[in-house]
Amino acid sequence: MKLENRWRDYWQKMRGTTRGSPPRVSNEEILLSWIGAFVGIGSLAGLGQVFFADGDLVLMIGSFGASAVLLFGAVRSPLAQPRNLLGGHIISALTGVICWKCLYFAPWLAAALAVATAIALMHATRTLHPPGGATALIAVIGSADIHQLSFWYVLVPATLGPLIMLIVALLINNLPRSRRYPEIWF
Repeated sequence: MKLENRWRDYWQKMRGTTRGSPPRVSNEEILLSWIGAFVGIGSLAGLGQVFFADGDLVLMIGSFGASAVLLFGAVRSPLAQPRNLLGGHIISALTGVICWKCLYFAPWLAAALAVATAIALMHATRTLHPPGGATALIAVIGSADIHQLSFWYVLVPATLGPLIMLIVALLINNLPRSRRYPEIWF
């Protein structure tokens, strides 16, 4: 194949393959997603305020918002299953902390290495959970309080937070007949 044809094919891939918007979901699905996300994030925020407000530990990080989208808005997605939720955050947090500890003097390198390595490790362990990339990144670019947590960051918030979200997802997502969660455990 000529270089010119390969170049044209490369750019044509960016046009997409389908027409139209994603399919609309029912009002019930929208309401269930809203309720699940509200209860899940509300639980993390409330428990964090009660148990961790006076210390350096935090129970909630930004990547949990993206996890809520998967857990309550894409219930059947392989990326939303318990193995992926827990494994993705734990592996990514550990990766982020290690990258920060080793490369704190080069934050740009620590950030890039943390996210890239977290993705590779999630792939290798079959625990791909896109919010995990943010969990790894937060370990590197987070505040001094996050950095002071060191490996505690892996436990609180990166393990305890997803465990709480998982419990909420199990309770909320199985209320209606139209939903079933999880599809697989491990």
